[in-house]
Amino acid sequence: MLHQTPTNSLPRIIVGESEELRLSSMATAAELTGRAENAAKALLAEMARAHVVEDSKVPEDVVRMHSLVDFEIDGRGQRPVILVYPAEADISRGKISILTPIGAALIGLTPGQAMIVEAPDGKMHQLRVLSVAQSGDTEPAERNGARQAATAAAVA
Repeated sequence: MLHQTPTNSLPRIIVGESEELRLSSMATAAELTGRAENAAKALLAEMARAHVVEDSKVPEDVVRMHSLVDFEIDGRGQRPVILVYPAEADISRGKISILTPIGAALIGLTPGQAMIVEAPDGKMHQLRVLSVAQSGDTEPAERNGARQAATAAAVA
């Protein structure tokens, strides 16, 4: 689940029209069926506050589906992942589902932006985007080691 304190305003996020429609529909279905319910609610909240633009106008440095994202949690370690739809998720290959707390937090962010994410144990962590590339074919596990990608899933 995503959280922000009153002193930390939520960062501005940008999402393309087609992704907003697909992600909102997917999150609504997941919420209604009870699959990944908390992550679905978080994703719906992100879509509700997103600045939605034409797909062609989404800047290259914005996290979108199939983006290669390097991020850190609580200022420790760079973690590379590719943000994917649930059916494509494979943490051993660094592919993290949008229907996880980390996935929902990443969508629409740009380098330097941060979100507070709640881990399954209830602890709050700050997730900060370090870099974004639009190269869905790149395997982050091959680039920086599968262990780092698996560590990212531990907070999800």
